[in-house]
Amino acid sequence: MSAAPVRPLWSRLWPIALLLAGAVLIHLSGLTRYLSLESLRQHHQDLSGWIETHHSFAALAFVALYITAVTFSMPGAVILTLAGGLYFGAVLGTALTMLGATIGATLIFLMAKRVFGEKALDRMGAPAARIAEGIRRDAAPYLLTLRLVPLFPFFLVNLVPAFVGVPLPVYVATTALGILPATAVYSTAGAGLDRILENDAPVSLGMILTPEILIGLGGLALLALATIPIRHRLEKRQNPRGP
Repeated sequence: MSAAPVRPLWSRLWPIALLLAGAVLIHLSGLTRYLSLESLRQHHQDLSGWIETHHSFAALAFVALYITAVTFSMPGAVILTLAGGLYFGAVLGTALTMLGATIGATLIFLMAKRVFGEKALDRMGAPAARIAEGIRRDAAPYLLTLRLVPLFPFFLVNLVPAFVGVPLPVYVATTALGILPATAVYSTAGAGLDRILENDAPVSLGMILTPEILIGLGGLALLALATIPIRHRLEKRQNPRGP
């Protein structure tokens, strides 16, 4: 049986080169300067009129912009989520944001699998391999927790599951479900931003990310983590002679 052919290095690294080139072009274009509350205030009237006239195309453009922001780790994703609620309403804004964020995160996940392989952590020694196995065994609750509480950068949470071979359906499902609560909160807050923007009243992200919201998201994360020991206990009851 012949050994599997070794792929050339360039065939594995071209996604990284493409990602870096895209990030540089976005930075040079100055696009990130527009992802701020002040910029939203300045262009609010023009954006409102254009989106109202081209609603369907604007919705697709918003999803494409969100995919780009997530894929290239552009700052200002929170501003985009607020804008989604502001211009498309809380419900549709939440749906569009979830679609864009999930697709963007999935693109990063697939790129990482291609470049680094599905068992990258296993090759880092026994301790890393044990951690990777634990994540594989309880992928859903771990990933839900990481999505519900943004303790780590979104880009990093997109990469790590690819290193440990988390199945794509599990990754997509936990990403969509995990970002739903915060997305709904920000989209709903964005739906009420028009009055503030039109009145020139000061607005900041601190007004939106209140302690009550953080506590609520933290509670959901603890609930996700609690499913791990509960599931293990049920498995032991069903298989008392198991390891």
